[in-house]
Amino acid sequence: MADSLKIADLLTTSGVDLSWQREFYEDLHRHPELSHEEERTAGRILEKLRAFDCEIVDSIGGHGIVAIFRNGDGPTALMRADFDGLPVAEETGVDFAATNGKMHACGHDMHTTTLLGACALLDAHRDAWTGTFLALFQPAEESSMGAKFMISDSLTSRVPKPDICLGQHIMPGKAGDVQSRPGAIMAGCDSLRIRVFGRSAHASMPHESIDPTYIAAMIVTRLQAIVGREVAPHDFFVISVGELHSGDKNNIIPETAELVLNTRYYKPEIATRVYASLERMVRAECEASGAPTPPTFEYFAHGEVTDNDLAAHETVRSIFDAVFDEQSVTASPSTASEDFCYLPQAWGVPYYFWFIGSTPAEFADNPPVNHQSTFLPDYAPTVQSGTRAAAAAVLAYLGK
Repeated sequence: MADSLKIADLLTTSGVDLSWQREFYEDLHRHPELSHEEERTAGRILEKLRAFDCEIVDSIGGHGIVAIFRNGDGPTALMRADFDGLPVAEETGVDFAATNGKMHACGHDMHTTTLLGACALLDAHRDAWTGTFLALFQPAEESSMGAKFMISDSLTSRVPKPDICLGQHIMPGKAGDVQSRPGAIMAGCDSLRIRVFGRSAHASMPHESIDPTYIAAMIVTRLQAIVGREVAPHDFFVISVGELHSGDKNNIIPETAELVLNTRYYKPEIATRVYASLERMVRAECEASGAPTPPTFEYFAHGEVTDNDLAAHETVRSIFDAVFDEQSVTASPSTASEDFCYLPQAWGVPYYFWFIGSTPAEFADNPPVNHQSTFLPDYAPTVQSGTRAAAAAVLAYLGK
Protein backbone atom coordinates (compact mmCIF):
# COMPACT_ATOMS: atom_id res chain seq x y z
CA MET A 1 0.00 0.00 0.00
CA ALA A 2 1.27 3.47 -0.88
CA ASP A 3 2.49 5.67 1.97
CA SER A 4 0.02 8.56 2.15
CA LEU A 5 2.33 10.81 4.15
CA LYS A 6 5.19 10.31 1.68
CA ILE A 7 2.86 11.16 -1.22
CA ALA A 8 1.56 14.24 0.59
CA ASP A 9 5.11 15.41 1.28
CA LEU A 10 6.19 14.80 -2.31
CA LEU A 11 3.29 16.76 -3.79
CA THR A 12 3.75 19.62 -1.35
CA THR A 13 7.50 19.99 -1.96
CA SER A 14 7.88 18.61 -5.49
CA GLY A 15 10.09 21.42 -6.78
CA VAL A 16 8.75 20.89 -10.32
CA ASP A 17 8.24 24.06 -12.36
CA LEU A 18 4.60 24.12 -13.45
CA SER A 19 4.45 27.79 -14.38
CA TRP A 20 3.90 26.81 -18.03
CA GLN A 21 0.42 25.54 -17.13
CA ARG A 22 -1.16 29.02 -17.16
CA GLU A 23 -0.05 29.86 -20.71
CA PHE A 24 -1.04 26.39 -21.88
CA TYR A 25 -4.47 26.59 -20.23
CA GLU A 26 -5.20 30.07 -21.58
CA ASP A 27 -4.15 29.00 -25.08
CA LEU A 28 -6.51 26.01 -25.01
CA HIS A 29 -9.27 28.17 -23.57
CA ARG A 30 -8.78 30.78 -26.29
CA HIS A 31 -8.96 28.15 -29.07
CA PRO A 32 -11.74 25.65 -28.25
CA GLU A 33 -12.60 22.97 -30.79
CA LEU A 34 -15.80 20.94 -31.00
CA SER A 35 -16.05 17.17 -30.67
CA HIS A 36 -14.22 15.28 -33.45
CA GLU A 37 -12.56 18.52 -34.64
CA GLU A 38 -9.82 18.84 -31.99
CA GLU A 39 -6.79 18.77 -34.31
CA ARG A 40 -5.09 21.89 -32.93
CA THR A 41 -5.72 20.89 -29.32
CA ALA A 42 -4.27 17.43 -29.91
CA GLY A 43 -1.22 19.08 -31.47
CA ARG A 44 -0.65 21.23 -28.37
CA ILE A 45 -0.94 18.18 -26.13
CA LEU A 46 1.61 16.30 -28.23
CA GLU A 47 4.02 19.25 -28.02
CA LYS A 48 3.99 19.05 -24.23
CA LEU A 49 4.20 15.26 -24.08
CA ARG A 50 7.33 15.21 -26.24
CA ALA A 51 9.17 16.99 -23.42
CA PHE A 52 8.67 13.93 -21.17
CA ASP A 53 10.30 10.49 -21.13
CA CYS A 54 7.32 8.59 -22.46
CA GLU A 55 6.08 6.60 -25.44
CA ILE A 56 3.26 8.35 -27.33
CA VAL A 57 0.45 6.59 -29.18
CA ASP A 58 -1.71 9.10 -31.03
CA SER A 59 -4.56 9.35 -33.55
CA ILE A 60 -6.61 6.79 -31.62
CA GLY A 61 -10.26 6.98 -32.64
CA GLY A 62 -9.63 10.37 -34.21
CA HIS A 63 -7.54 12.68 -32.04
CA GLY A 64 -7.12 10.42 -29.00
CA ILE A 65 -3.68 10.19 -27.36
CA VAL A 66 -2.08 7.91 -24.77
CA ALA A 67 1.30 8.67 -23.21
CA ILE A 68 2.96 5.58 -21.70
CA PHE A 69 5.36 6.23 -18.82
CA ARG A 70 7.24 3.00 -18.02
CA ASN A 71 9.16 2.81 -14.76
CA GLY A 72 10.04 -0.77 -13.95
CA ASP A 73 7.87 -3.56 -12.63
CA GLY A 74 4.58 -2.91 -10.91
CA PRO A 75 0.91 -2.19 -11.55
CA THR A 76 -0.46 -0.01 -14.32
CA ALA A 77 -2.63 3.04 -13.61
CA LEU A 78 -4.50 5.09 -16.23
CA MET A 79 -5.54 8.71 -15.75
CA ARG A 80 -7.87 10.27 -18.32
CA ALA A 81 -8.63 13.84 -19.40
CA ASP A 82 -11.01 15.01 -22.13
CA PHE A 83 -10.30 18.03 -24.34
CA ASP A 84 -13.23 19.02 -26.59
CA GLY A 85 -15.23 22.25 -26.34
CA LEU A 86 -18.87 23.24 -26.79
CA PRO A 87 -20.93 25.32 -29.28
CA VAL A 88 -21.41 28.09 -26.71
CA ALA A 89 -20.60 31.79 -27.25
CA GLU A 90 -18.38 32.80 -24.32
CA GLU A 91 -19.44 35.64 -22.01
CA THR A 92 -16.81 35.46 -19.27
CA GLY A 93 -15.16 38.75 -20.24
CA VAL A 94 -11.60 37.52 -19.59
CA ASP A 95 -8.82 38.60 -21.93
CA PHE A 96 -8.26 35.00 -23.06
CA ALA A 97 -11.92 34.36 -23.86
CA ALA A 98 -12.72 32.47 -27.05
CA THR A 99 -14.16 34.56 -29.86
CA ASN A 100 -15.02 31.84 -32.40
CA GLY A 101 -18.52 31.06 -31.11
CA LYS A 102 -17.21 28.00 -29.28
CA MET A 103 -16.17 27.66 -25.66
CA HIS A 104 -14.52 25.46 -23.08
CA ALA A 105 -17.67 25.77 -21.01
CA CYS A 106 -17.23 22.42 -19.29
CA GLY A 107 -13.62 22.76 -18.15
CA HIS A 108 -11.98 20.24 -20.46
CA ASP A 109 -9.11 22.69 -21.01
CA MET A 110 -8.46 22.52 -17.27
CA HIS A 111 -8.69 18.71 -17.26
CA THR A 112 -6.02 18.56 -19.95
CA THR A 113 -3.79 21.10 -18.23
CA THR A 114 -3.91 19.27 -14.89
CA LEU A 115 -3.19 15.86 -16.42
CA LEU A 116 -0.17 17.28 -18.22
CA GLY A 117 0.91 18.77 -14.89
CA ALA A 118 0.60 15.33 -13.29
CA CYS A 119 2.73 13.93 -16.12
CA ALA A 120 5.41 16.50 -15.29
CA LEU A 121 5.34 15.61 -11.59
CA LEU A 122 5.52 11.86 -12.15
CA ASP A 123 8.16 12.13 -14.86
CA ALA A 124 10.37 14.24 -12.57
CA HIS A 125 9.95 11.95 -9.54
CA ARG A 126 10.41 8.46 -10.94
CA ASP A 127 12.19 7.50 -7.73
CA ALA A 128 8.83 7.79 -5.93
CA TRP A 129 6.92 5.20 -7.96
CA THR A 130 7.22 1.98 -9.90
CA GLY A 131 5.08 0.43 -12.64
CA THR A 132 3.42 1.99 -15.67
CA PHE A 133 1.48 5.23 -15.84
CA LEU A 134 -0.89 5.83 -18.76
CA ALA A 135 -2.01 9.41 -19.45
CA LEU A 136 -5.03 9.16 -21.76
CA PHE A 137 -6.28 12.29 -23.52
CA GLN A 138 -9.76 11.73 -24.92
CA PRO A 139 -11.53 13.76 -27.60
CA ALA A 140 -15.27 14.06 -28.19
CA GLU A 141 -16.63 13.54 -24.68
CA GLU A 142 -19.44 15.99 -25.39
CA SER A 143 -20.76 13.81 -28.22
CA SER A 144 -20.60 10.76 -25.91
CA MET A 145 -18.62 9.01 -28.65
CA GLY A 146 -14.96 9.82 -27.86
CA ALA A 147 -14.27 6.87 -25.55
CA LYS A 148 -16.21 4.50 -27.82
CA PHE A 149 -14.25 5.63 -30.89
CA MET A 150 -10.94 5.11 -29.10
CA ILE A 151 -12.03 1.63 -28.01
CA SER A 152 -13.24 0.71 -31.50
CA ASP A 153 -9.85 1.83 -32.87
CA SER A 154 -8.11 -0.96 -30.93
CA LEU A 155 -7.22 1.08 -27.85
CA THR A 156 -7.08 -2.01 -25.64
CA SER A 157 -4.48 -3.71 -27.85
CA ARG A 158 -2.39 -0.60 -28.54
CA VAL A 159 -1.55 0.28 -24.93
CA PRO A 160 -0.93 -1.79 -21.78
CA LYS A 161 -3.93 -2.97 -19.81
CA PRO A 162 -4.43 -0.81 -16.69
CA ASP A 163 -5.23 -2.23 -13.28
CA ILE A 164 -7.21 0.91 -12.42
CA CYS A 165 -8.70 3.78 -14.44
CA LEU A 166 -8.90 7.26 -12.92
CA GLY A 167 -10.57 10.50 -13.95
CA GLN A 168 -11.70 13.87 -12.64
CA HIS A 169 -13.99 16.74 -13.61
CA ILE A 170 -14.15 20.36 -12.47
CA MET A 171 -17.51 21.28 -10.98
CA PRO A 172 -19.18 24.10 -9.06
CA GLY A 173 -17.99 24.17 -5.48
CA LYS A 174 -15.30 25.84 -3.39
CA ALA A 175 -12.29 26.23 -5.66
CA GLY A 176 -9.59 23.71 -4.82
CA ASP A 177 -11.80 21.29 -2.90
CA VAL A 178 -11.40 17.67 -3.99
CA GLN A 179 -14.85 16.08 -3.93
CA SER A 180 -15.02 12.27 -3.87
CA ARG A 181 -17.44 9.50 -2.97
CA PRO A 182 -18.01 5.75 -3.42
CA GLY A 183 -20.78 4.46 -5.66
CA ALA A 184 -22.73 6.56 -8.15
CA ILE A 185 -21.13 9.97 -8.69
CA MET A 186 -22.55 10.82 -12.13
CA ALA A 187 -25.89 9.82 -13.61
CA GLY A 188 -26.68 7.44 -16.42
CA CYS A 189 -28.68 8.89 -19.28
CA ASP A 190 -30.70 8.02 -22.36
CA SER A 191 -32.47 9.91 -25.09
CA LEU A 192 -35.75 8.64 -26.51
CA ARG A 193 -37.47 9.69 -29.74
CA ILE A 194 -41.22 8.96 -29.76
CA ARG A 195 -43.32 9.28 -32.92
CA VAL A 196 -47.10 9.32 -32.68
CA PHE A 197 -49.43 9.06 -35.68
CA GLY A 198 -52.81 10.59 -36.38
CA ARG A 199 -54.93 11.66 -39.34
CA SER A 200 -54.39 15.02 -41.01
CA ALA A 201 -57.20 17.48 -41.73
CA HIS A 202 -57.87 21.16 -42.34
CA ALA A 203 -57.57 23.18 -39.15
CA SER A 204 -61.21 24.20 -39.48
CA MET A 205 -62.31 20.55 -39.42
CA PRO A 206 -60.74 18.99 -36.31
CA HIS A 207 -63.60 16.48 -36.15
CA GLU A 208 -62.21 14.94 -39.34
CA SER A 209 -58.75 14.49 -37.84
CA ILE A 210 -57.01 12.41 -35.23
CA ASP A 211 -54.79 15.14 -33.82
CA PRO A 212 -51.25 13.91 -32.98
CA THR A 213 -50.39 17.25 -31.36
CA TYR A 214 -53.13 16.66 -28.80
CA ILE A 215 -51.85 13.13 -28.22
CA ALA A 216 -48.31 14.47 -27.74
CA ALA A 217 -49.56 17.08 -25.27
CA MET A 218 -51.31 14.41 -23.20
CA ILE A 219 -48.11 12.37 -23.19
CA VAL A 220 -46.14 15.35 -21.89
CA THR A 221 -48.59 15.92 -19.04
CA ARG A 222 -48.52 12.25 -18.03
CA LEU A 223 -44.75 11.76 -18.11
CA GLN A 224 -44.14 13.23 -14.67
CA ALA A 225 -46.86 11.03 -13.20
CA ILE A 226 -44.61 8.06 -13.93
CA VAL A 227 -41.81 9.60 -11.87
CA GLY A 228 -44.18 10.91 -9.18
CA ARG A 229 -46.21 7.73 -8.76
CA GLU A 230 -44.04 4.80 -9.90
CA VAL A 231 -40.56 5.80 -8.66
CA ALA A 232 -39.93 5.67 -4.91
CA PRO A 233 -39.40 9.11 -3.35
CA HIS A 234 -35.90 8.17 -2.14
CA ASP A 235 -34.79 7.16 -5.65
CA PHE A 236 -33.73 9.54 -8.41
CA PHE A 237 -35.13 9.70 -11.92
CA VAL A 238 -35.59 12.67 -14.26
CA ILE A 239 -37.54 12.82 -17.54
CA SER A 240 -37.27 16.04 -19.54
CA VAL A 241 -38.92 16.86 -22.87
CA GLY A 242 -36.18 18.42 -24.98
CA GLU A 243 -38.05 18.60 -28.29
CA LEU A 244 -41.68 18.50 -29.46
CA HIS A 245 -42.42 18.82 -33.17
CA SER A 246 -45.75 18.65 -35.00
CA GLY A 247 -46.82 20.25 -38.23
CA ASP A 248 -45.39 23.09 -40.30
CA LYS A 249 -48.49 25.00 -41.47
CA ASN A 250 -50.89 27.07 -39.39
CA ASN A 251 -54.11 25.77 -40.99
CA ILE A 252 -53.27 22.07 -41.21
CA ILE A 253 -53.65 19.56 -38.40
CA PRO A 254 -50.59 17.37 -38.99
CA GLU A 255 -50.42 13.63 -39.45
CA THR A 256 -47.53 12.98 -37.06
CA ALA A 257 -45.87 14.41 -33.96
CA GLU A 258 -42.46 13.70 -32.48
CA LEU A 259 -41.17 14.03 -28.92
CA VAL A 260 -37.52 13.71 -27.90
CA LEU A 261 -36.97 12.96 -24.22
CA ASN A 262 -33.86 12.90 -22.05
CA THR A 263 -33.58 10.87 -18.86
CA ARG A 264 -31.12 10.76 -15.95
CA TYR A 265 -30.79 8.13 -13.21
CA TYR A 266 -28.40 6.42 -10.79
CA LYS A 267 -29.94 2.93 -10.92
CA PRO A 268 -30.24 1.27 -14.35
CA GLU A 269 -32.88 -1.12 -13.03
CA ILE A 270 -35.16 1.85 -12.30
CA ALA A 271 -34.62 3.11 -15.85
CA THR A 272 -35.70 -0.26 -17.24
CA ARG A 273 -38.88 -0.15 -15.19
CA VAL A 274 -39.65 3.48 -16.08
CA TYR A 275 -39.19 2.83 -19.81
CA ALA A 276 -41.68 -0.05 -19.67
CA SER A 277 -44.20 2.23 -17.93
CA LEU A 278 -43.51 5.06 -20.36
CA GLU A 279 -44.12 2.89 -23.42
CA ARG A 280 -47.31 1.50 -21.84
CA MET A 281 -48.59 5.03 -21.19
CA VAL A 282 -47.75 6.31 -24.68
CA ARG A 283 -49.49 3.35 -26.33
CA ALA A 284 -52.53 3.89 -24.10
CA GLU A 285 -52.76 7.58 -25.05
CA CYS A 286 -52.55 6.71 -28.72
CA GLU A 287 -55.21 4.05 -28.39
CA ALA A 288 -57.45 6.39 -26.38
CA SER A 289 -57.38 8.90 -29.26
CA GLY A 290 -57.96 6.24 -31.92
CA ALA A 291 -54.52 6.60 -33.53
CA PRO A 292 -54.44 4.55 -36.75
CA THR A 293 -50.85 3.37 -36.23
CA PRO A 294 -49.00 2.38 -33.03
CA PRO A 295 -46.30 4.76 -31.78
CA THR A 296 -42.61 4.08 -32.39
CA PHE A 297 -39.77 4.33 -29.87
CA GLU A 298 -36.09 4.96 -30.64
CA TYR A 299 -33.56 4.94 -27.79
CA PHE A 300 -30.18 6.60 -28.41
CA ALA A 301 -27.29 8.56 -26.80
CA HIS A 302 -27.00 6.12 -23.89
CA GLY A 303 -24.59 7.02 -21.10
CA GLU A 304 -23.59 4.68 -18.31
CA VAL A 305 -23.85 5.53 -14.62
CA THR A 306 -20.40 6.49 -13.31
CA ASP A 307 -20.37 4.14 -10.32
CA ASN A 308 -17.15 4.25 -8.29
CA ASP A 309 -15.60 1.03 -7.05
CA LEU A 310 -15.67 0.84 -3.23
CA ALA A 311 -12.16 -0.57 -2.87
CA ALA A 312 -10.83 2.12 -5.22
CA HIS A 313 -12.59 4.77 -3.13
CA GLU A 314 -10.94 3.53 0.04
CA THR A 315 -7.52 3.49 -1.63
CA VAL A 316 -7.71 6.93 -3.25
CA ARG A 317 -9.71 8.78 -0.60
CA SER A 318 -7.12 7.99 2.09
CA ILE A 319 -4.45 9.59 -0.11
CA PHE A 320 -6.68 12.61 -0.86
CA ASP A 321 -7.29 13.10 2.87
CA ALA A 322 -3.54 13.09 3.53
CA VAL A 323 -2.69 15.41 0.63
CA PHE A 324 -5.60 17.88 0.88
CA ASP A 325 -6.65 17.67 4.55
CA GLU A 326 -9.82 19.80 4.93
CA GLN A 327 -10.03 20.30 1.17
CA SER A 328 -10.79 16.59 0.75
CA VAL A 329 -14.58 16.51 1.02
CA THR A 330 -17.46 14.19 0.18
CA ALA A 331 -19.06 14.83 -3.20
CA SER A 332 -22.77 15.02 -3.87
CA PRO A 333 -23.76 12.91 -6.89
CA SER A 334 -24.08 14.92 -10.08
CA THR A 335 -27.09 14.60 -12.38
CA ALA A 336 -24.81 15.15 -15.39
CA SER A 337 -23.35 12.22 -17.33
CA GLU A 338 -19.94 11.13 -18.63
CA ASP A 339 -18.52 8.59 -21.09
CA PHE A 340 -15.41 7.93 -18.96
CA CYS A 341 -16.55 4.56 -17.66
CA TYR A 342 -16.55 2.98 -21.14
CA LEU A 343 -12.75 2.97 -20.89
CA PRO A 344 -12.43 0.75 -17.78
CA GLN A 345 -15.34 -1.37 -18.99
CA ALA A 346 -13.41 -2.11 -22.19
CA TRP A 347 -10.66 -3.72 -20.10
CA GLY A 348 -12.92 -5.06 -17.36
CA VAL A 349 -11.10 -3.16 -14.59
CA PRO A 350 -12.30 -0.97 -11.68
CA TYR A 351 -12.36 2.81 -11.84
CA TYR A 352 -12.54 5.92 -9.70
CA PHE A 353 -13.81 9.37 -10.69
CA TRP A 354 -13.97 12.55 -8.61
CA PHE A 355 -14.66 16.29 -8.84
CA ILE A 356 -12.52 19.38 -8.34
CA GLY A 357 -14.33 22.45 -7.00
CA SER A 358 -13.72 25.46 -9.22
CA THR A 359 -16.06 28.31 -8.22
CA PRO A 360 -14.47 31.72 -7.59
CA ALA A 361 -15.26 32.98 -4.08
CA GLU A 362 -17.20 35.98 -5.39
CA PHE A 363 -19.71 33.64 -7.08
CA ALA A 364 -20.09 31.21 -4.18
CA ASP A 365 -23.76 32.11 -3.57
CA ASN A 366 -24.80 31.77 -7.22
CA PRO A 367 -22.11 29.84 -9.08
CA PRO A 368 -22.10 29.55 -12.86
CA VAL A 369 -22.43 25.89 -13.80
CA ASN A 370 -20.91 23.74 -16.50
CA HIS A 371 -22.10 24.53 -20.06
CA GLN A 372 -23.08 28.10 -19.18
CA SER A 373 -21.47 30.92 -21.15
CA THR A 374 -20.10 32.43 -17.91
CA PHE A 375 -18.57 29.22 -16.50
CA LEU A 376 -14.89 29.80 -15.70
CA PRO A 377 -12.83 28.13 -12.97
CA ASP A 378 -10.84 30.07 -10.39
CA TYR A 379 -7.51 29.26 -12.03
CA ALA A 380 -4.91 28.97 -9.27
CA PRO A 381 -6.68 26.78 -6.67
CA THR A 382 -8.35 24.68 -9.37
CA VAL A 383 -5.21 23.91 -11.38
CA GLN A 384 -3.18 23.25 -8.23
CA SER A 385 -5.69 20.82 -6.74
CA GLY A 386 -6.46 19.18 -10.09
CA THR A 387 -2.78 18.57 -10.82
CA ARG A 388 -2.00 17.24 -7.36
CA ALA A 389 -5.17 15.12 -7.22
CA ALA A 390 -4.35 13.43 -10.53
CA ALA A 391 -0.80 12.68 -9.42
CA ALA A 392 -1.94 11.60 -5.94
CA ALA A 393 -4.48 9.11 -7.31
CA VAL A 394 -1.90 7.56 -9.62
CA LEU A 395 0.62 7.36 -6.76
CA ALA A 396 -2.02 5.65 -4.62
CA TYR A 397 -1.44 2.65 -6.89
CA LEU A 398 2.13 3.13 -8.12
CA GLY A 399 3.79 4.87 -5.16
CA LYS A 400 6.65 3.13 -3.35
